[in-house]
Amino acid sequence: MDSKFQPLFEPFALRSGVEVKNRVVMAPMTNFSSNPDGTVTDAEVEYYQRRSGGVGLVITACAYVTPNGKGFHGEFGADSDEMIPSLRRLASAIQEKGAKAVLQVFHGGRSCPPELVPGGEVVSASAVPEEKEGAPTPRALQEEEITHIIRAFGESARLAILAGYDGIEIHGANGYLIHQFFSPHANRREDSWGGSLEKRMKFPLAVVDEVQRVVAEHAKEPFVVGYRFSPEEPETPGFTMGDTLELIDKLADKNLDYLHVSLMEFWSQPRRGVEDLTRPRIELITERVAGRVPVIGVGSIHTPDEAVKALQDVPLVALGRELIMEPDWVEKVQAGRTDEIKTTLTKHDQERLVVPDPLWNAIMHAPGWFPVVDAN
Repeated sequence: MDSKFQPLFEPFALRSGVEVKNRVVMAPMTNFSSNPDGTVTDAEVEYYQRRSGGVGLVITACAYVTPNGKGFHGEFGADSDEMIPSLRRLASAIQEKGAKAVLQVFHGGRSCPPELVPGGEVVSASAVPEEKEGAPTPRALQEEEITHIIRAFGESARLAILAGYDGIEIHGANGYLIHQFFSPHANRREDSWGGSLEKRMKFPLAVVDEVQRVVAEHAKEPFVVGYRFSPEEPETPGFTMGDTLELIDKLADKNLDYLHVSLMEFWSQPRRGVEDLTRPRIELITERVAGRVPVIGVGSIHTPDEAVKALQDVPLVALGRELIMEPDWVEKVQAGRTDEIKTTLTKHDQERLVVPDPLWNAIMHAPGWFPVVDAN
């Protein structure tokens, strides 16, 4: 191995006491491949196993915490004790290959397809639909329902502990329910859960508190609690980079194991909300965090040179699409075979890459999502 890549292979101890063997994380990516009842499939297990041999940490695709939070066809559940065997199967498959397994949990809120939720009733912070054609108008959650969903996030942590996971990631990004409560676009409430920036932060922070309470009560071994967030919204009104810096200021004091920034481009710049729009978002975030909590960075990192450069800003680097195209990324860097790392795929690669049919079909039918090239 080239010595310049050595920083990628330094172990890293998280605050909870869990140690990851290197600095490379598999990013959470929906694969649309679970059974209709919310249990994981053989194809899904094989897909994760194929990618768990080199990375230090695997963050799963998001699992719903209540039946009315199911956001995708082919998504798996973490909403009842009946799901523990399914959840355990996935955790074990990842850990057998040497990686730590972190379960990402979420509620889809207004992003849920009506056909996937009980009675077709989509819910959110307020009765405001997404800005896309055909989006359903959600029903605003009542106070007791909000409390129930917060508790459901805690219950999903208990299930993850019983299923043998090393940790849980609270999905507060990408437009889903936690994000919706923080958003002035989705959240037009006039009670204690909405209005001012401080009130819009109440739901995300309450979820963190409840998950940490449950972990403290039930975890007998060190157990990771992380939080994923989006830096800003394109909508008007929408939360800005400045709003997010206020949120992560509060999150950084919560004794979390990490904050995970959801970015399409690692070094992208902010749209609005801060004085200097030329500095990368990742710099603004790490500056505000000021060492209080580790940050995981992600976003179109493909080569080991890019990953090492990213480590100058953050201690852990997540790879998403790149690990679908190159499951042996870490092993090839370690073996000095970086010239063999694939950064594209062809329509004939599905079997070799061990990608389930629903995810493969999504990749093939979404131009520009992955760099698909003609076979040599």
